[in-house]
Amino acid sequence: MKMTFRWYGFNDPIKLSQIRQIPNMTGVVTAIYDVPVGELWPVDKVESIQKELKKYNLALEVIESLPVHENIKLGASDRDHYIDIYCKNIRTLSKYGIKCICYNFMPVFDWLRTTLNYKNKDGSTSLAFLYSDYIELDKNNLHLPGWDESYTQEQLHDLLESYSNITHDTLFNNLIYFLDRVIPVCKECDINMAIHPDDPPLDIFQLPRIMSTMDDFKRLFKAIPDLHNGMTLCTGSLTAGRHNDIYKITETFSHEGRIHFAHLRNIKLLGNDGSFTECAHLSSSGDIDMYMLIKILVKNKFKGYVRPDHGRMIWNESGNPGYGLYDRALGAAYLNGLFEAAKKELY
Repeated sequence: MKMTFRWYGFNDPIKLSQIRQIPNMTGVVTAIYDVPVGELWPVDKVESIQKELKKYNLALEVIESLPVHENIKLGASDRDHYIDIYCKNIRTLSKYGIKCICYNFMPVFDWLRTTLNYKNKDGSTSLAFLYSDYIELDKNNLHLPGWDESYTQEQLHDLLESYSNITHDTLFNNLIYFLDRVIPVCKECDINMAIHPDDPPLDIFQLPRIMSTMDDFKRLFKAIPDLHNGMTLCTGSLTAGRHNDIYKITETFSHEGRIHFAHLRNIKLLGNDGSFTECAHLSSSGDIDMYMLIKILVKNKFKGYVRPDHGRMIWNESGNPGYGLYDRALGAAYLNGLFEAAKKELY
C-alpha cells in the first residue's frame, strides 16, 4: 500500500513541510479546487502542484476528486458535453502521473453531517451525523454544516426539484452511461476510477443514493466488469449503514482487485437510527476493528492507496474540521503499525 494524506492545495493551513515528516508518507491526495465543475482543468495548475510536491519528495498519484457534473447524474440533454470534458481531464491527468481518481455519484450533496463540532468525552471535537437533528432540517431554507453553499436557496430548490422524477434505477443507469464512456479512456490511460460510497449510506432529502450497500457495488462491477472500474473503500461511510458488513465488503472487493483507494477511519455508532460520530482511528475508540480490516487487505495483497480519513480536532488545533494535522498524523502512524503487524503475522 501507499500511505497518502489529503491536502487542500496552496491555501491549506497544513504545509507540505509538515506532511513530509509523517513516517511512511509517500504523497498527497488533492484536486484543483477553484475550477467550476464541468470545466477543463488548466495544465499549468496541475504542473504547479506537481512542481511544488517534488520539493518535498511527495508524489501526487491520486486525485480526490474530479467531480461529476450534476447534468450527468440527471441524464440531461447536454451530458455528453460534460462527459467529453471529463474524458479530456482524465487524459490531462494521465500525463502528470495520476493513477487513480476518486469520485462520487451522490446527487446535489456529497457527504452530510449535522455538526462539525461534536464534543467527545476526551475534550476533542469531531464530525457527527445525528438523525434527530437531520429530520429537523428545513429543505426549503437549508444550511448544512461544512457544505459549500454555492447555490442560492432558489437554485437549490430548483435543483432538488429536477431530481423529483429520478429514481434509484434512473440514477444507476446514468452512472453506467457515464462509465461506458469514461472507462475506455481510463483503460487507454491506465487510470483507475474509484467511486466513493454514499456518505452516510441512506437517501438524503428524498434524493436517491445508489452506492450504499455491498449489492450496489456488485451491481456496478457486473455492469462494468473492467477492473479500472473500482471503489474507494471508505470504512466510516460504509459502517454508518447498519446493514453493511464492512469486513465482508473488504474481503470480497479486495480479493477481486476492486479497491483502488482506501479511506481508513473509525466511527462510533449512536443508537439504531443511523446516528454516528467520528472518533480516533484506534479500534477500541469506535465500532470498527481496524486490525481485522487491515489484515483482510494485507491477506489479499492490497497494493492501492490509503489515507487516514477524518480526524478529530485535538490539542487546541483550529482549522478545517475533520482535516486537521495532528489527529490524522496520529491515525497514519497507527495505520502504519497495523499494516506492519499484519504483514509480519501473515507473511
